[in-house]
Amino acid sequence: MEPTHILFEKADGVATITLNRPDKLNAFAGNMREELLGAVMAGGRDKDVRVLVITGAGKAFCAGGDVNELAAGTNAKPAGATNERYTMSKIVLEINSMEKPVIASVNGAAVGGGCNLALACDIRIASELAKFGEAFTKRGVHPDWGGIYLLPRLVGYAKAAELIFSGDLVDAREALRIGLVNRVVPHDTLRAATQELALRIARNAPLPVALAKRGLQRFYEMDLAQAVDYEAFALSICASSEDMKEGFKAFLEKREPEFVGR
Repeated sequence: MEPTHILFEKADGVATITLNRPDKLNAFAGNMREELLGAVMAGGRDKDVRVLVITGAGKAFCAGGDVNELAAGTNAKPAGATNERYTMSKIVLEINSMEKPVIASVNGAAVGGGCNLALACDIRIASELAKFGEAFTKRGVHPDWGGIYLLPRLVGYAKAAELIFSGDLVDAREALRIGLVNRVVPHDTLRAATQELALRIARNAPLPVALAKRGLQRFYEMDLAQAVDYEAFALSICASSEDMKEGFKAFLEKREPEFVGR
């Protein structure tokens, strides 16, 4: 069955997933979470895709769960869902575990689960019109989509506590100041800026990018000795790859490398 509220486009090694419910600020309702999971999994498993981009249609990135649906009790998934059992958690785990970089292109409000979906991505580029908020406590619910894990790792415990306890929104400039996003760009250049970065990453060798993503995710767990051991392990894998040979050959021949991912 074709997705109803998720668009999937692929070009030049970049897959763009668009949350497409703009009349509801791309809030999740019905099977939309399952559709997003399917798109993320498809991009992650597609050998022609080297970078994923997640964005929203219209004036919002994602407003989280559809309040009308939740208030009506039509969403059967309880707030206390475990990571293994419910789709929103599976999406975060899929983004985290895949070997490909994932970029959130935040075109507007990213609130509640929408905020934490953006945080689950490896890189966040925000429009100057973007806003971010952990609005859960204002609705009487606990953060989900991995927020209590992701947010303090980006902004520190104290700031994460302030944002979660208060539920307040922060604008794009404040999000940049506290480390919530990588960069802020003029709204009408967001798509171009995102694509430019995605293409620059996609042109690099996929294997060291994948290994670096895994190593970076473990930096809180590793001491320096473990880090250099991991680097040696990663280098030993790259040393036997076709792409490493191509990288050095292209450098000596003063041309752009043509990496094949092996």
